[in-house]
Amino acid sequence: MQARPLLHSIERFLLSPFSLVLAIVIAFVLNAYSLPLTDVDEGAFSEATREMMARGNLISPTLNDAPRHDKPILIYWAQAVSVSVLGVSEIGFRLPSIIASILWLVFLYRFCLRHADRRTAQVASLVMALSLAVGFIAKAAISDALLNLFIALSMFGIYDFFCASRDGKSPKQIRRLLFFVYAMLGLGFLTKGPVAVMFPLLISGIFFVSAGAWRDWLKAAFFWPGWLLFLAIVVPWHVLVYLDQGDAFFRGFYLKHNLNRYSNTFEGHGGKWYYYLVVLPFVLMPFTGWLFAIVGKLLKKLRSAPLGMASGEGLLERYLVLWFVVVFGFFSFSGTQLPHYLLYGCTPVFILLARYRPEFERRWLAYVPLIAFALLLAALPEVLVFAAGKAAKPFEKMLLDGLVAAFSDEARWLLPLLAVAVIALALWRALPVWQGLVIAGLLQALVVATVIAPRVIGVTQGPIREAAMVAQQSGGTVVAWRIIMPSFSVYRQSATPTRIPVEGELVLTRTDRQHEVQKLLAPGLVLREVYQRSFVTLARVEPGKP
Repeated sequence: MQARPLLHSIERFLLSPFSLVLAIVIAFVLNAYSLPLTDVDEGAFSEATREMMARGNLISPTLNDAPRHDKPILIYWAQAVSVSVLGVSEIGFRLPSIIASILWLVFLYRFCLRHADRRTAQVASLVMALSLAVGFIAKAAISDALLNLFIALSMFGIYDFFCASRDGKSPKQIRRLLFFVYAMLGLGFLTKGPVAVMFPLLISGIFFVSAGAWRDWLKAAFFWPGWLLFLAIVVPWHVLVYLDQGDAFFRGFYLKHNLNRYSNTFEGHGGKWYYYLVVLPFVLMPFTGWLFAIVGKLLKKLRSAPLGMASGEGLLERYLVLWFVVVFGFFSFSGTQLPHYLLYGCTPVFILLARYRPEFERRWLAYVPLIAFALLLAALPEVLVFAAGKAAKPFEKMLLDGLVAAFSDEARWLLPLLAVAVIALALWRALPVWQGLVIAGLLQALVVATVIAPRVIGVTQGPIREAAMVAQQSGGTVVAWRIIMPSFSVYRQSATPTRIPVEGELVLTRTDRQHEVQKLLAPGLVLREVYQRSFVTLARVEPGKP
Protein backbone atom coordinates (compact mmCIF):
# COMPACT_ATOMS: atom_id res chain seq x y z
CA MET A 1 0.00 0.00 0.00
CA GLN A 2 2.82 2.40 0.80
CA ALA A 3 4.33 1.89 -2.64
CA ARG A 4 1.26 3.11 -4.50
CA PRO A 5 1.57 6.79 -3.55
CA LEU A 6 5.26 6.69 -4.50
CA LEU A 7 4.49 5.10 -7.87
CA HIS A 8 1.76 7.67 -8.46
CA SER A 9 4.16 10.51 -7.61
CA ILE A 10 6.79 9.15 -10.00
CA GLU A 11 4.28 8.95 -12.84
CA ARG A 12 2.99 12.45 -12.14
CA PHE A 13 6.53 13.81 -12.17
CA LEU A 14 7.53 12.04 -15.40
CA LEU A 15 4.39 13.31 -17.13
CA SER A 16 4.85 16.88 -15.88
CA PRO A 17 6.75 19.76 -17.52
CA PHE A 18 9.26 19.63 -14.65
CA SER A 19 10.73 16.33 -15.83
CA LEU A 20 11.26 17.76 -19.32
CA VAL A 21 12.94 20.85 -17.92
CA LEU A 22 15.18 18.68 -15.76
CA ALA A 23 16.09 16.45 -18.72
CA ILE A 24 16.96 19.49 -20.85
CA VAL A 25 19.08 21.08 -18.14
CA ILE A 26 21.05 17.89 -17.48
CA ALA A 27 21.39 16.56 -21.03
CA PHE A 28 21.66 19.81 -23.02
CA VAL A 29 23.08 22.45 -20.70
CA LEU A 30 24.97 21.05 -17.71
CA ASN A 31 28.73 21.76 -18.05
CA ALA A 32 28.35 22.92 -21.67
CA TYR A 33 29.54 26.32 -20.46
CA SER A 34 32.75 25.07 -18.83
CA LEU A 35 34.12 21.96 -20.53
CA PRO A 36 36.88 22.68 -23.08
CA LEU A 37 36.00 22.56 -26.76
CA THR A 38 36.75 19.14 -28.21
CA ASP A 39 38.88 18.49 -31.25
CA VAL A 40 38.71 18.10 -34.08
CA ASP A 41 35.12 19.06 -34.90
CA GLU A 42 34.19 21.56 -32.19
CA GLY A 43 37.54 23.26 -32.49
CA ALA A 44 37.29 23.47 -36.28
CA PHE A 45 33.76 24.93 -36.35
CA SER A 46 34.56 27.38 -33.57
CA GLU A 47 37.85 28.56 -35.02
CA ALA A 48 36.29 29.00 -38.46
CA THR A 49 33.60 31.18 -36.89
CA ARG A 50 36.15 33.17 -34.89
CA GLU A 51 38.32 33.80 -37.96
CA MET A 52 35.30 34.77 -40.02
CA MET A 53 34.40 37.41 -37.46
CA ALA A 54 38.00 38.58 -36.99
CA ARG A 55 38.48 39.03 -40.75
CA GLY A 56 35.12 40.68 -41.19
CA ASN A 57 34.32 38.20 -43.97
CA LEU A 58 30.95 36.58 -43.25
CA ILE A 59 30.88 34.72 -46.57
CA SER A 60 33.90 32.41 -46.76
CA PRO A 61 35.00 30.57 -43.58
CA THR A 62 38.66 29.71 -43.06
CA LEU A 63 40.44 27.42 -40.62
CA ASN A 64 43.90 28.57 -39.55
CA ASP A 65 43.77 30.98 -42.49
CA ALA A 66 43.11 28.18 -45.03
CA PRO A 67 39.73 27.98 -46.81
CA ARG A 68 37.29 25.62 -45.06
CA HIS A 69 34.82 23.93 -47.39
CA ASP A 70 33.45 21.26 -45.04
CA LYS A 71 29.99 22.81 -44.51
CA PRO A 72 27.74 25.61 -45.83
CA ILE A 73 27.41 28.84 -43.92
CA LEU A 74 24.38 28.69 -41.60
CA ILE A 75 26.07 27.14 -38.55
CA TYR A 76 28.86 29.73 -38.74
CA TRP A 77 26.35 32.56 -38.88
CA ALA A 78 24.45 31.11 -35.91
CA GLN A 79 27.66 30.81 -33.89
CA ALA A 80 28.73 34.31 -34.91
CA VAL A 81 25.49 35.78 -33.56
CA SER A 82 25.93 33.88 -30.30
CA VAL A 83 29.61 34.78 -29.89
CA SER A 84 28.93 38.44 -30.63
CA VAL A 85 26.69 38.44 -27.53
CA LEU A 86 28.49 36.00 -25.22
CA GLY A 87 32.06 36.47 -26.39
CA VAL A 88 34.64 33.89 -27.45
CA SER A 89 33.72 31.19 -24.95
CA GLU A 90 32.56 27.61 -24.82
CA ILE A 91 28.94 28.57 -24.26
CA GLY A 92 29.16 31.19 -26.98
CA PHE A 93 30.00 28.56 -29.58
CA ARG A 94 27.71 25.86 -28.15
CA LEU A 95 24.56 27.91 -27.58
CA PRO A 96 23.21 27.49 -31.16
CA SER A 97 23.31 23.70 -30.75
CA ILE A 98 21.57 23.92 -27.38
CA ILE A 99 18.83 26.15 -28.79
CA ALA A 100 18.43 23.96 -31.88
CA SER A 101 18.11 20.85 -29.70
CA ILE A 102 15.47 22.48 -27.51
CA LEU A 103 13.50 23.53 -30.60
CA TRP A 104 13.87 20.02 -32.02
CA LEU A 105 12.32 18.70 -28.79
CA VAL A 106 9.52 21.30 -28.78
CA PHE A 107 8.47 20.54 -32.35
CA LEU A 108 8.67 16.80 -31.69
CA TYR A 109 6.29 17.36 -28.77
CA ARG A 110 3.88 19.36 -30.94
CA PHE A 111 3.94 16.78 -33.74
CA CYS A 112 3.02 14.05 -31.26
CA LEU A 113 0.18 16.21 -29.92
CA ARG A 114 -1.23 16.51 -33.44
CA HIS A 115 -0.98 12.83 -34.31
CA ALA A 116 -1.13 11.04 -30.94
CA ASP A 117 -1.76 12.45 -27.45
CA ARG A 118 -0.11 14.48 -24.70
CA ARG A 119 1.28 11.47 -22.86
CA THR A 120 2.98 10.19 -26.01
CA ALA A 121 4.34 13.67 -26.69
CA GLN A 122 5.80 13.87 -23.19
CA VAL A 123 7.43 10.44 -23.29
CA ALA A 124 8.82 10.92 -26.82
CA SER A 125 10.40 14.21 -25.75
CA LEU A 126 11.97 12.62 -22.66
CA VAL A 127 13.35 9.73 -24.72
CA MET A 128 14.84 12.13 -27.24
CA ALA A 129 16.45 14.37 -24.62
CA LEU A 130 17.92 11.48 -22.65
CA SER A 131 19.24 9.35 -25.52
CA LEU A 132 23.03 9.23 -25.28
CA ALA A 133 23.88 10.54 -28.76
CA VAL A 134 21.39 13.41 -28.60
CA GLY A 135 22.98 14.59 -25.36
CA PHE A 136 26.38 14.67 -27.05
CA ILE A 137 25.39 16.71 -30.12
CA ALA A 138 23.15 19.05 -28.10
CA LYS A 139 26.24 20.30 -26.26
CA ALA A 140 28.59 20.27 -29.25
CA ALA A 141 29.58 23.34 -31.26
CA ILE A 142 28.94 21.57 -34.58
CA SER A 143 26.21 21.65 -37.23
CA ASP A 144 24.39 18.40 -36.42
CA ALA A 145 21.85 19.66 -33.89
CA LEU A 146 20.80 22.36 -36.36
CA LEU A 147 20.60 19.84 -39.21
CA ASN A 148 18.52 17.39 -37.16
CA LEU A 149 16.13 20.21 -36.31
CA PHE A 150 15.53 21.08 -39.98
CA ILE A 151 15.28 17.45 -41.13
CA ALA A 152 12.74 16.75 -38.39
CA LEU A 153 10.72 19.87 -39.22
CA SER A 154 10.63 19.09 -42.94
CA MET A 155 9.57 15.48 -42.24
CA PHE A 156 6.89 16.62 -39.77
CA GLY A 157 5.60 19.10 -42.35
CA ILE A 158 5.49 16.43 -45.07
CA TYR A 159 3.35 14.12 -42.92
CA ASP A 160 1.09 17.02 -41.97
CA PHE A 161 0.69 17.72 -45.70
CA PHE A 162 -0.20 14.07 -46.31
CA CYS A 163 -2.89 14.19 -43.61
CA ALA A 164 -4.21 17.53 -44.82
CA SER A 165 -4.52 16.26 -48.41
CA ARG A 166 -6.19 13.05 -47.24
CA ASP A 167 -8.64 14.93 -44.99
CA GLY A 168 -9.62 17.47 -47.64
CA LYS A 169 -8.18 20.57 -46.00
CA SER A 170 -8.44 23.89 -47.82
CA PRO A 171 -5.92 24.77 -50.57
CA LYS A 172 -4.73 27.67 -48.42
CA GLN A 173 -3.84 25.36 -45.53
CA ILE A 174 -2.08 22.94 -47.88
CA ARG A 175 -0.05 25.71 -49.53
CA ARG A 176 1.00 27.00 -46.12
CA LEU A 177 2.26 23.54 -45.18
CA LEU A 178 4.19 23.23 -48.44
CA PHE A 179 5.84 26.63 -47.99
CA PHE A 180 6.88 25.54 -44.50
CA VAL A 181 8.42 22.31 -45.81
CA TYR A 182 10.38 24.08 -48.55
CA ALA A 183 11.64 26.68 -46.09
CA MET A 184 12.95 23.89 -43.82
CA LEU A 185 14.56 22.17 -46.79
CA GLY A 186 16.31 25.41 -47.69
CA LEU A 187 17.57 26.04 -44.17
CA GLY A 188 18.72 22.43 -43.89
CA PHE A 189 20.55 22.72 -47.22
CA LEU A 190 22.27 25.87 -45.98
CA THR A 191 23.33 23.93 -42.87
CA LYS A 192 24.76 20.74 -44.38
CA GLY A 193 23.96 20.57 -48.04
CA PRO A 194 22.08 17.98 -50.17
CA VAL A 195 21.53 15.46 -47.36
CA ALA A 196 18.89 17.78 -45.86
CA VAL A 197 16.85 17.59 -49.09
CA MET A 198 17.63 14.07 -50.29
CA PHE A 199 16.21 12.23 -47.28
CA PRO A 200 12.86 14.08 -47.06
CA LEU A 201 12.25 13.72 -50.83
CA LEU A 202 13.25 10.04 -50.96
CA ILE A 203 11.40 8.94 -47.82
CA SER A 204 8.25 10.89 -48.64
CA GLY A 205 8.23 9.52 -52.20
CA ILE A 206 8.36 5.93 -50.99
CA PHE A 207 5.70 6.58 -48.37
CA PHE A 208 3.24 8.38 -50.65
CA VAL A 209 3.55 5.67 -53.30
CA SER A 210 3.03 2.96 -50.66
CA ALA A 211 -0.12 4.78 -49.49
CA GLY A 212 -1.51 5.16 -53.00
CA ALA A 213 -1.12 8.94 -52.78
CA TRP A 214 1.54 9.41 -55.44
CA ARG A 215 -0.44 12.19 -57.13
CA ASP A 216 -0.28 14.23 -53.92
CA TRP A 217 3.47 13.65 -53.77
CA LEU A 218 3.91 14.86 -57.35
CA LYS A 219 1.80 17.92 -56.54
CA ALA A 220 4.10 18.71 -53.62
CA ALA A 221 7.37 17.84 -55.40
CA PHE A 222 6.52 20.13 -58.32
CA PHE A 223 5.15 22.97 -56.23
CA TRP A 224 7.15 25.67 -58.00
CA PRO A 225 6.45 28.51 -55.50
CA GLY A 226 8.06 26.29 -52.86
CA TRP A 227 11.14 25.76 -55.01
CA LEU A 228 11.36 29.51 -55.52
CA LEU A 229 11.36 29.95 -51.73
CA PHE A 230 14.00 27.22 -51.44
CA LEU A 231 16.21 28.98 -54.01
CA ALA A 232 15.67 32.33 -52.32
CA ILE A 233 17.13 30.83 -49.13
CA VAL A 234 19.98 28.86 -50.72
CA VAL A 235 21.18 30.78 -53.76
CA PRO A 236 22.22 34.21 -52.40
CA TRP A 237 25.06 32.86 -50.23
CA HIS A 238 26.21 30.51 -53.02
CA VAL A 239 26.46 33.48 -55.37
CA LEU A 240 28.40 35.49 -52.79
CA VAL A 241 30.83 32.65 -52.02
CA TYR A 242 31.41 32.16 -55.76
CA LEU A 243 32.16 35.86 -56.19
CA ASP A 244 34.52 35.71 -53.21
CA GLN A 245 36.53 32.58 -54.08
CA GLY A 246 35.39 31.23 -57.43
CA ASP A 247 34.37 27.58 -57.65
CA ALA A 248 36.63 26.42 -54.78
CA PHE A 249 33.73 25.84 -52.36
CA PHE A 250 31.68 23.97 -54.95
CA ARG A 251 34.58 21.63 -55.73
CA GLY A 252 35.56 21.23 -52.09
CA PHE A 253 32.10 20.73 -50.59
CA TYR A 254 29.86 19.19 -53.24
CA LEU A 255 32.47 16.98 -54.91
CA LYS A 256 34.87 16.13 -52.07
CA HIS A 257 32.67 16.27 -48.96
CA ASN A 258 29.50 14.85 -50.52
CA LEU A 259 30.05 12.59 -53.54
CA ASN A 260 33.54 11.42 -52.58
CA ARG A 261 32.70 11.13 -48.89
CA TYR A 262 29.91 8.67 -49.65
CA SER A 263 31.94 6.53 -52.03
CA ASN A 264 35.27 6.70 -50.18
CA THR A 265 36.56 6.60 -46.61
CA PHE A 266 37.41 10.05 -45.23
CA GLU A 267 39.69 10.75 -42.26
CA GLY A 268 39.76 7.09 -41.22
CA HIS A 269 35.97 6.98 -40.62
CA GLY A 270 35.33 3.88 -42.68
CA GLY A 271 33.13 1.01 -41.63
CA LYS A 272 31.23 -2.08 -42.72
CA TRP A 273 27.63 -2.75 -43.66
CA TYR A 274 26.97 -3.84 -40.07
CA TYR A 275 28.58 -0.73 -38.53
CA TYR A 276 25.28 0.89 -37.55
CA LEU A 277 23.91 -2.37 -36.15
CA VAL A 278 26.72 -2.10 -33.61
CA VAL A 279 26.37 1.66 -33.14
CA LEU A 280 22.57 1.87 -32.76
CA PRO A 281 22.44 0.39 -29.22
CA PHE A 282 24.85 3.06 -27.96
CA VAL A 283 23.10 5.89 -29.84
CA LEU A 284 19.76 5.05 -28.18
CA MET A 285 21.10 4.10 -24.74
CA PRO A 286 19.39 3.68 -22.24
CA PHE A 287 16.39 2.90 -24.47
CA THR A 288 17.93 0.18 -26.67
CA GLY A 289 16.16 -2.68 -24.89
CA TRP A 290 12.90 -0.70 -25.03
CA LEU A 291 13.20 -0.82 -28.84
CA PHE A 292 13.78 -4.58 -28.77
CA ALA A 293 10.75 -5.01 -26.52
CA ILE A 294 8.28 -3.27 -28.86
CA VAL A 295 9.32 -4.71 -32.23
CA GLY A 296 6.54 -7.33 -32.16
CA LYS A 297 3.82 -4.78 -31.41
CA LEU A 298 5.15 -2.46 -34.09
CA LEU A 299 5.20 -5.13 -36.79
CA LYS A 300 1.63 -6.08 -35.94
CA LYS A 301 0.55 -2.47 -36.30
CA LEU A 302 2.31 -2.11 -39.65
CA ARG A 303 0.41 -5.07 -41.03
CA SER A 304 -2.85 -3.27 -40.23
CA ALA A 305 -2.21 -0.65 -42.95
CA PRO A 306 -2.35 -2.45 -46.33
CA LEU A 307 -0.16 -1.05 -49.09
CA GLY A 308 -1.97 1.30 -51.43
CA MET A 309 -4.37 2.56 -48.77
CA ALA A 310 -4.22 6.32 -48.07
CA SER A 311 -6.18 5.96 -44.85
CA GLY A 312 -6.49 3.50 -42.00
CA GLU A 313 -4.48 2.26 -39.05
CA GLY A 314 -0.71 2.07 -39.11
CA LEU A 315 0.09 4.81 -41.64
CA LEU A 316 1.96 6.94 -39.12
CA GLU A 317 3.95 3.88 -38.06
CA ARG A 318 4.80 3.14 -41.70
CA TYR A 319 5.99 6.69 -42.24
CA LEU A 320 8.16 6.62 -39.12
CA VAL A 321 9.63 3.20 -39.90
CA LEU A 322 10.43 4.20 -43.49
CA TRP A 323 12.13 7.34 -42.19
CA PHE A 324 14.43 5.30 -39.96
CA VAL A 325 15.05 2.43 -42.41
CA VAL A 326 16.00 4.67 -45.33
CA VAL A 327 18.51 6.64 -43.25
CA PHE A 328 19.90 3.45 -41.69
CA GLY A 329 20.23 1.70 -45.06
CA PHE A 330 21.75 4.68 -46.85
CA PHE A 331 24.56 5.21 -44.36
CA SER A 332 25.17 1.48 -43.87
CA PHE A 333 26.61 1.42 -47.38
CA SER A 334 28.47 4.73 -47.16
CA GLY A 335 32.25 4.79 -47.51
CA THR A 336 32.45 7.23 -44.58
CA GLN A 337 30.57 6.29 -41.42
CA LEU A 338 30.19 8.22 -38.18
CA PRO A 339 27.83 7.45 -35.27
CA HIS A 340 25.95 10.76 -35.35
CA TYR A 341 24.84 10.21 -38.99
CA LEU A 342 22.30 7.75 -37.61
CA LEU A 343 20.58 10.51 -35.65
CA TYR A 344 19.05 11.83 -38.88
CA GLY A 345 16.76 8.81 -38.69
CA CYS A 346 16.27 8.56 -34.93
CA THR A 347 13.53 11.16 -34.46
CA PRO A 348 10.89 8.65 -35.65
CA VAL A 349 12.33 6.04 -33.27
CA PHE A 350 11.72 8.36 -30.31
CA ILE A 351 8.07 8.65 -31.35
CA LEU A 352 7.66 4.90 -31.89
CA LEU A 353 9.14 4.15 -28.48
CA ALA A 354 6.67 6.54 -26.88
CA ARG A 355 3.67 5.15 -28.77
CA TYR A 356 4.48 1.58 -27.79
CA ARG A 357 5.93 2.14 -24.35
CA PRO A 358 6.06 -1.12 -22.35
CA GLU A 359 4.32 -1.14 -19.01
CA PHE A 360 5.20 -4.46 -17.36
CA GLU A 361 5.81 -6.83 -20.26
CA ARG A 362 9.29 -7.93 -21.44
CA ARG A 363 10.98 -6.23 -18.50
CA TRP A 364 14.32 -8.00 -18.74
CA LEU A 365 14.56 -7.65 -22.52
CA ALA A 366 14.12 -3.91 -22.01
CA TYR A 367 16.68 -3.67 -19.20
CA VAL A 368 19.46 -6.10 -20.18
CA PRO A 369 21.28 -3.81 -22.69
CA LEU A 370 21.23 -0.96 -20.17
CA ILE A 371 22.48 -3.17 -17.35
CA ALA A 372 25.34 -4.37 -19.58
CA PHE A 373 26.22 -0.77 -20.45
CA ALA A 374 26.07 0.33 -16.80
CA LEU A 375 28.33 -2.57 -15.76
CA LEU A 376 30.78 -1.58 -18.50
CA LEU A 377 30.88 1.97 -17.14
CA ALA A 378 31.36 0.60 -13.62
CA ALA A 379 34.41 -1.32 -14.83
CA LEU A 380 35.79 1.66 -16.75
CA PRO A 381 38.50 2.63 -14.22
CA GLU A 382 39.86 -0.94 -14.23
CA VAL A 383 39.59 -1.20 -18.00
CA LEU A 384 41.67 1.97 -18.31
CA VAL A 385 44.31 0.56 -15.96
CA PHE A 386 44.51 -2.62 -18.04
CA ALA A 387 44.69 -0.67 -21.33
CA ALA A 388 47.40 1.64 -19.99
CA GLY A 389 49.48 -1.37 -19.04
CA LYS A 390 49.20 -2.77 -22.56
CA ALA A 391 49.79 0.50 -24.43
CA ALA A 392 52.98 0.47 -26.49
CA LYS A 393 52.90 3.81 -28.30
CA PRO A 394 54.02 6.83 -26.22
CA PHE A 395 51.04 8.95 -27.28
CA GLU A 396 48.52 6.29 -26.29
CA LYS A 397 50.40 5.63 -23.04
CA MET A 398 50.29 9.32 -22.06
CA LEU A 399 46.56 9.61 -22.75
CA LEU A 400 45.68 6.41 -20.94
CA ASP A 401 47.84 7.27 -17.94
CA GLY A 402 46.03 10.60 -17.74
CA LEU A 403 42.65 8.88 -17.89
CA VAL A 404 43.69 6.36 -15.23
CA ALA A 405 44.61 9.23 -12.90
CA ALA A 406 41.39 11.10 -13.72
CA PHE A 407 39.20 8.10 -12.87
CA SER A 408 41.08 7.11 -9.72
CA ASP A 409 39.03 9.44 -7.49
CA GLU A 410 35.34 9.25 -6.50
CA ALA A 411 34.50 8.00 -9.99
CA ARG A 412 35.50 4.56 -8.74
CA TRP A 413 32.33 4.40 -6.62
CA LEU A 414 30.08 6.79 -8.55
CA LEU A 415 30.13 4.66 -11.71
CA PRO A 416 29.28 1.40 -9.89
CA LEU A 417 26.51 3.30 -8.11
CA LEU A 418 24.84 3.89 -11.49
CA ALA A 419 24.93 0.16 -12.18
CA VAL A 420 23.38 -0.58 -8.78
CA ALA A 421 20.61 1.96 -9.42
CA VAL A 422 19.83 0.48 -12.85
CA ILE A 423 19.64 -3.05 -11.46
CA ALA A 424 17.38 -1.82 -8.65
CA LEU A 425 15.03 -0.22 -11.19
CA ALA A 426 14.92 -3.45 -13.15
CA LEU A 427 14.06 -5.43 -10.00
CA TRP A 428 11.30 -3.00 -8.97
CA ARG A 429 8.54 -4.94 -10.69
CA ALA A 430 5.76 -2.58 -9.63
CA LEU A 431 7.40 0.27 -11.58
CA PRO A 432 6.32 0.38 -15.25
CA VAL A 433 9.19 -0.45 -17.59
CA TRP A 434 9.12 2.82 -19.50
CA GLN A 435 9.17 4.85 -16.30
CA GLY A 436 12.17 2.96 -14.94
CA LEU A 437 14.08 3.46 -18.18
CA VAL A 438 13.35 7.20 -18.24
CA ILE A 439 14.59 7.49 -14.64
CA ALA A 440 17.67 5.54 -15.70
CA GLY A 441 18.06 8.00 -18.57
CA LEU A 442 18.11 10.92 -16.13
CA LEU A 443 20.76 9.15 -14.04
CA GLN A 444 22.81 8.25 -17.12
CA ALA A 445 22.73 11.83 -18.40
CA LEU A 446 23.78 13.12 -14.98
CA VAL A 447 26.70 10.69 -14.73
CA VAL A 448 27.88 11.46 -18.26
CA ALA A 449 27.70 15.22 -17.68
CA THR A 450 29.29 15.33 -14.23
CA VAL A 451 31.54 12.27 -13.99
CA ILE A 452 32.59 10.96 -17.40
CA ALA A 453 32.71 14.01 -19.69
CA PRO A 454 34.67 16.30 -17.33
CA ARG A 455 37.34 13.65 -16.81
CA VAL A 456 37.67 12.49 -20.41
CA ILE A 457 37.56 15.98 -21.91
CA GLY A 458 39.79 17.32 -19.14
CA VAL A 459 42.50 14.82 -20.06
CA THR A 460 42.16 15.06 -23.84
CA GLN A 461 41.49 18.80 -24.15
CA GLY A 462 42.59 20.43 -20.90
CA PRO A 463 46.29 20.56 -21.88
CA ILE A 464 45.39 22.20 -25.20
CA ARG A 465 43.39 24.95 -23.50
CA GLU A 466 46.20 25.55 -20.98
CA ALA A 467 48.87 25.61 -23.70
CA ALA A 468 46.82 28.17 -25.65
CA MET A 469 46.60 30.42 -22.61
CA VAL A 470 50.39 30.20 -22.14
CA ALA A 471 50.97 30.95 -25.82
CA GLN A 472 48.61 33.92 -25.71
CA GLN A 473 50.46 35.40 -22.73
CA SER A 474 53.87 34.74 -24.31
CA GLY A 475 52.98 36.53 -27.54
CA GLY A 476 54.81 36.21 -30.83
CA THR A 477 54.28 33.81 -33.70
CA VAL A 478 53.02 30.32 -32.93
CA VAL A 479 52.99 27.41 -35.36
CA ALA A 480 51.95 23.77 -35.10
CA TRP A 481 53.81 20.65 -36.10
CA ARG A 482 51.99 17.36 -36.76
CA ILE A 483 49.17 18.04 -34.32
CA ILE A 484 45.60 18.90 -35.33
CA MET A 485 43.95 20.74 -32.47
CA PRO A 486 42.04 23.75 -33.85
CA SER A 487 40.66 24.59 -30.40
CA PHE A 488 44.19 25.81 -29.60
CA SER A 489 43.65 28.63 -32.10
CA VAL A 490 40.23 29.40 -30.61
CA TYR A 491 41.60 29.84 -27.09
CA ARG A 492 44.65 31.74 -28.31
CA GLN A 493 42.34 33.81 -30.53
CA SER A 494 44.77 33.65 -33.42
CA ALA A 495 45.27 31.31 -36.37
CA THR A 496 48.00 28.68 -36.01
CA PRO A 497 49.64 27.66 -39.30
CA THR A 498 51.22 24.23 -39.66
CA ARG A 499 54.90 24.36 -40.68
CA ILE A 500 58.46 23.97 -39.40
CA PRO A 501 59.20 26.71 -36.83
CA VAL A 502 62.03 29.22 -37.13
CA GLU A 503 64.06 31.05 -34.51
CA GLY A 504 61.99 32.97 -31.96
CA GLU A 505 58.73 31.19 -32.72
CA LEU A 506 56.67 28.98 -30.44
CA VAL A 507 55.72 25.55 -31.74
CA LEU A 508 52.85 23.37 -30.56
CA THR A 509 53.44 19.66 -31.05
CA ARG A 510 52.80 16.29 -29.49
CA THR A 511 55.26 15.44 -26.74
CA ASP A 512 56.30 12.24 -28.51
CA ARG A 513 57.09 14.23 -31.67
CA GLN A 514 59.24 16.89 -30.05
CA HIS A 515 62.41 15.13 -31.24
CA GLU A 516 61.13 15.30 -34.84
CA VAL A 517 60.86 19.07 -34.62
CA GLN A 518 64.37 19.32 -33.18
CA LYS A 519 65.82 17.41 -36.15
CA LEU A 520 64.13 19.80 -38.59
CA LEU A 521 65.49 22.99 -37.02
CA ALA A 522 68.33 24.95 -38.56
CA PRO A 523 71.80 24.20 -37.11
CA GLY A 524 72.43 25.90 -33.77
CA LEU A 525 68.76 26.11 -32.81
CA VAL A 526 67.09 24.15 -30.01
CA LEU A 527 63.65 23.77 -28.46
CA ARG A 528 63.11 25.20 -24.97
CA GLU A 529 59.94 23.93 -23.33
CA VAL A 530 57.50 26.65 -22.33
CA TYR A 531 54.66 24.29 -21.38
CA GLN A 532 54.35 20.53 -21.22
CA ARG A 533 51.51 18.37 -19.94
CA SER A 534 50.67 14.87 -21.00
CA PHE A 535 50.80 14.63 -24.81
CA VAL A 536 51.06 18.40 -25.41
CA THR A 537 54.29 20.38 -25.64
CA LEU A 538 54.70 24.08 -26.35
CA ALA A 539 58.31 25.09 -26.97
CA ARG A 540 60.25 28.12 -28.22
CA VAL A 541 62.97 27.90 -30.85
CA GLU A 542 66.14 29.48 -29.49
CA PRO A 543 69.90 29.46 -30.19
CA GLY A 544 71.88 27.07 -28.05
CA LYS A 545 73.02 23.52 -27.64
CA PRO A 546 70.44 20.72 -27.77
